[in-house]
Amino acid sequence: MLRGTILRANISMSATRIIKKYPNRRLYDTEISSYITIEDVRQLIVDGEEFEVRDAKTGEDLTRSVLLQIIAEHESAGEPVLSTQLLAQIIRFYGDSLQGFIGNYLERSMQLFLDQQQQFRQQMGGMLGQTPWAMMNQLTERNLEMWKELQRNLTGSVGQKPDADRRTPDKRGR
Repeated sequence: MLRGTILRANISMSATRIIKKYPNRRLYDTEISSYITIEDVRQLIVDGEEFEVRDAKTGEDLTRSVLLQIIAEHESAGEPVLSTQLLAQIIRFYGDSLQGFIGNYLERSMQLFLDQQQQFRQQMGGMLGQTPWAMMNQLTERNLEMWKELQRNLTGSVGQKPDADRRTPDKRGR
């Protein structure tokens, strides 16, 4: 009996999460038995959760339209990722003979970018044993300390006569 329970638990953990979309535009997460927002769906994506959005009445897959809605909302608010020029170029591919290739090309390009980003982070972490952000923080702190030291030296020497120890020797060594 215990083996069957574990098997069912593994199946449910690997199953795709289903989110139902109702006619009133509300989203219902069947895994947690609760209504969620579009921002909650975005968080599922960020967390790497596999899910599908289905029409509650017909069962039609609405995942793409919800993903496009998330992109549209984030593009219109704040700093956009997709430029107007890029969006126009993508639109031009609709109906073009290369339309079938552009999606695959963009997917592969994004995967290559993510792989290179991960490799860069690993190399930077391996070189310094820390994340690039920690390295930047240390560099900034070091620069700040150097700047403070320079200011102390400048303000400490203003209005003072140079003493014999700090004078630089002239060409004859005096």
